[in-house]
Amino acid sequence: MKSNSMKFRQLVALSALIGLPFIAGAQKEENLVDNGGFESNSGKPKKLGQIDLATGWKSPTGARADYFLSDSKVPEIGIPENAYGKESPKEGENYAGILAFSYGNKIPRTYIMTKLKTPLKKDVTYCISFYVSMSEASKYACNQIGANISKKEFGTDQKVSLIDKTQILHPDNKVFNASYNWERVCANYKAEGGEKFLTIGNFTSDQDTKYETNKKPKDSKTTQIVGAYYYIDDVVVTMLDKGDDCNCYSDDKDKNELSTTVYMKQVADNDKMSPKDRIENQEIYFGFGKTYLTNQAKAALDIVAKVMTENPSMTITVIGHNNAEEDKLAEKKDLYADMDTKRNQVVKEYLISKGIDTSRLKSESKGSDIPSPEIRETDDNDLKLAKDRRVVFKVN
Repeated sequence: MKSNSMKFRQLVALSALIGLPFIAGAQKEENLVDNGGFESNSGKPKKLGQIDLATGWKSPTGARADYFLSDSKVPEIGIPENAYGKESPKEGENYAGILAFSYGNKIPRTYIMTKLKTPLKKDVTYCISFYVSMSEASKYACNQIGANISKKEFGTDQKVSLIDKTQILHPDNKVFNASYNWERVCANYKAEGGEKFLTIGNFTSDQDTKYETNKKPKDSKTTQIVGAYYYIDDVVVTMLDKGDDCNCYSDDKDKNELSTTVYMKQVADNDKMSPKDRIENQEIYFGFGKTYLTNQAKAALDIVAKVMTENPSMTITVIGHNNAEEDKLAEKKDLYADMDTKRNQVVKEYLISKGIDTSRLKSESKGSDIPSPEIRETDDNDLKLAKDRRVVFKVN
């Protein structure tokens, strides 16, 4: 009996040792930010300034940050359109919003703060990143948008700017002046040990913040504010292996693989158009290597489903496209293979969920052979590629 007991203890110890690499690996891959995409909440906000309803997040000053939801019935906090402009989420359905700068400090800055799942370990390196997108309502754009990592949480009821360390910044500390586009802020962070809180915003004085005037898009009906307002999404903190780094803006990756641009086209639609024209007018655009349907895409597909429901004998062909850079990456990474077909399938599944029978939906995959007719000579390469990532329709 003693021998069997010893063997059992040895077996348990061996099993534990075998399992250690898997446990450590899981810790390294885990996002230490709970609700980094702002998807879960403790209640639906009814107005601006209610970031505290996003699970795990709050404002550390008396000036409250904002929480935007795709399914909100309140126009000023909706997605994609809201009080500050129009933007689809980087990922998922929701995002946050902060004021990073105002001219003459006329509007108080806002911040978002969360407590990490576990304290950071001393001398361990972490990859910390999030995405920002400037709102159309911003009369100004600024730099110094970053993250502060701290052992103690900020906390004041005063509507003040938090002047402190900014451990996570874009390497160029660039002025973020692009609307309709998510840009990544990312860096390595070697922990002092015991850091528990992550806060995002501008922690630099107005004197040391670079800013520039921003022109409102011609087609925007949003009223501008004398500040720089940014949407925030996809906040991630992960542990790195010793010697590794984030490779946030790695030169050995094709730059387009890091692109977050999704082309948005304003499409005319009214009941006076023929059913054929209404459907063939709709176009669905995607992110690089993505099949995720934006809110604008879903709105376009709702029109397609409505017209098909009203015309029960109608059948259509769903035509998918990808871009040339996705084709190149597909040779090395299966993730990027057959993006045209994958996009077709996502679109068809959405239409089926709206009651359209699968027999009425044919599909064709065109790859990157046919450039989008939306492309203009003045478009930069990133925008050209974004316009190629699409699904269009043909009424049979």
